[in-house]
Amino acid sequence: MNKLFMIFVFIGLPLSIIGSIFHWSATIMFIIYCLTIIALAGFIGRATESLAIVLGPRVGGLLNATFGNAVELIISIFALKAGLIGIVLASLTGSVLGNLLLVGGLSFFVGGLKYKRQTFSIYDARHNAGMLIFAVIIAFVIPEVFTHTMNEQDTMILSVGIAIILIVLYLAALLFKFVTHRGVYQTDHTPVEPGHEEKPEWVKGKAISILALATAAVAYVSEHLVSTFDTVGAAFGWSELFIGIIIVAIVGNAAEHASAIIMAYKNKMDVAVEIAVGSTLQVTMFVLPILVLLSLFFSTSMPLVFTWPELISMVTAVLLMITISNDGDSNWFEGLALLAAYVIMGIGFYFI
Repeated sequence: MNKLFMIFVFIGLPLSIIGSIFHWSATIMFIIYCLTIIALAGFIGRATESLAIVLGPRVGGLLNATFGNAVELIISIFALKAGLIGIVLASLTGSVLGNLLLVGGLSFFVGGLKYKRQTFSIYDARHNAGMLIFAVIIAFVIPEVFTHTMNEQDTMILSVGIAIILIVLYLAALLFKFVTHRGVYQTDHTPVEPGHEEKPEWVKGKAISILALATAAVAYVSEHLVSTFDTVGAAFGWSELFIGIIIVAIVGNAAEHASAIIMAYKNKMDVAVEIAVGSTLQVTMFVLPILVLLSLFFSTSMPLVFTWPELISMVTAVLLMITISNDGDSNWFEGLALLAAYVIMGIGFYFI
């Protein structure tokens, strides 16, 4: 798989540049751009996995979520600049659904096929449950309820206020987890046998360099990917909602998808859950609020208001993940239930 990703990068990047210069078919370029971004995301995943081994599961999971979300953030900024507000909100909805149901489901399912029962930190699971309820159910549903009687200006003021609160609380959560309460809630881990310590694929300096280069390449390709959405949507009969929720979300989160599943297969469920749930929290409490604030500098501002199908889907995904993961235990059947929910929602959004 790593060799395949390398081939896609070395072929995809030159083709992306050549195709954009000579204005190749938008559909062909859409496929090239998506495959190139997924391949680059593979390098991002490998680099963050190396750093996770060096720095520990929590920091590694945070880094993986951050650089994985950097791909989606870059795509969203260019879409926001192009005035595609619907696609941006839909892609962030898709990121929440994808991380909780698709990534979480595949991690539980793949890991569960190899191990009868897998465990992860119950303290982190309960902490994440409260954060998910706040970030999605409170911060997203409240604007939808109150903005029905507001004009555009008041709606935007409310959105900016909530965005600032979300960012402050997210930073406070990082302070809580990595500084003030670091090591307070310990999970019992089986000690690693001498001589079996896992070694990183790349040393720290190389991993950081690859992260930087891959992220820069993703930024270039993403800008051109956004320009193909209208043509491709018309050609395949895809709505903005479907493009954002399914296509952009899967492409934008490819790094997290791959890394979380690999970690689950290696029985590193703390890292896998941190990637799936931690990435969701980062999207809802940091990436989305940042986009709301950035939109103030573009021609079209983006209020923090989703459609009811988007809201209900996100709330349902959050409640299902909390119910399944709150015991700090997982198996393949629970993963299958999460995947089934994702497929049902995907079909629903396709027909909207």
